Amino acid sequence: MADPYIKALHIIFIVTWFAGLFYIVRLFIYQVEASEKPEPHKSILGAQLKIMSNRLWFIITWPSAVLTLILGSWMIISNPSMLSLPFMQIKLSFVLLLYGYHFACHKLYKQLQNDIVKYTSTQLRIFNEIATIILIAVVFLIVLKNELNWIKGTFGFMLVTILLMLGIKVYKRIRNQKEEN
Repeated sequence: MADPYIKALHIIFIVTWFAGLFYIVRLFIYQVEASEKPEPHKSILGAQLKIMSNRLWFIITWPSAVLTLILGSWMIISNPSMLSLPFMQIKLSFVLLLYGYHFACHKLYKQLQNDIVKYTSTQLRIFNEIATIILIAVVFLIVLKNELNWIKGTFGFMLVTILLMLGIKVYKRIRNQKEEN
């Protein structure tokens, strides 16, 4: 059994890491939208959003990702039998995906800090949901462990993904209607 203090700290840093990942992509969306505005709004908003992104990324998100990894590794080292459990292997696969997502966010961060805009705000809104999907998958895996009915779980996972994508489309439609009025 993992030390409860290590486990508690691990959970705290998971929460702050996810908060950083969710918010950094929102800031990316705002940066892309600011880049489409006329001057001086473009420069003023762009500069402020760069500062906010920098602080969030390097003061909250990166440290939380590193501490999550250290504390999670500590728990596995102290109880290596966890690695033989199927739900843990799947969970760790999602964790690897999350670190891949984190590095993709870092690449986007560097591009936007250099005023390189390669994606639309809609594409970034869809990209933002990747972390949500990973979070849902990991929480259900940890809570349900071996009780998870894989057929129901797979259909539920797909349903959540579809609902998120539909939500993005509806939001875009509502937003476009407001801009037209």
